[in-house]
Amino acid sequence: MKNKGEEIRRRLPRLVTNVIMAIIFWLVSVFVPPTLESFTVPGINIAASTLVWILTIIILGIFLIRALSDALVLGDVITDVFVKRLGVKEERSPKRAAREFAYIIIIVLIVTAVAPLLNDIQDFGFYLSAATVYIGLALIILFLYDIGRIVYTIIEEKADSFADRFTQTKQKNKSSE
Repeated sequence: MKNKGEEIRRRLPRLVTNVIMAIIFWLVSVFVPPTLESFTVPGINIAASTLVWILTIIILGIFLIRALSDALVLGDVITDVFVKRLGVKEERSPKRAAREFAYIIIIVLIVTAVAPLLNDIQDFGFYLSAATVYIGLALIILFLYDIGRIVYTIIEEKADSFADRFTQTKQKNKSSE
């Protein structure tokens, strides 16, 4: 990885730009398709509103994926800085915990978006929606458990290190008397 400052200077503007573009395309997908309800695209016989909505959602997804990529790299850099300030010398665990927290947010967003759409499917949509919610919940519980394990390991190592230093200091004080 490059210098952290250089990485932040390079990624942060891209992240902001991608988020702004995603918001713009989300607004386009909300406000433009209703104005095209009466038009159909010749040759493929699809409502223009549907086609514009699909295209804007695809472009929105591309910008969100790019923003997520930059956000994960920035999260790694920020986690490195934060962990160094705390004095923790873990290999990759804090990074993994931060990444899993991002995955939890992504799962919540995806399940929130997909569950109502699946619920509209006739006959078995309710079951698909419920299954999606439960699968998302299971993944969130799994990630939370792993984050808890990582945090517990870090705290345990810091407590052991503190106890070792404390006993060494006590022993030095006794031997100097």
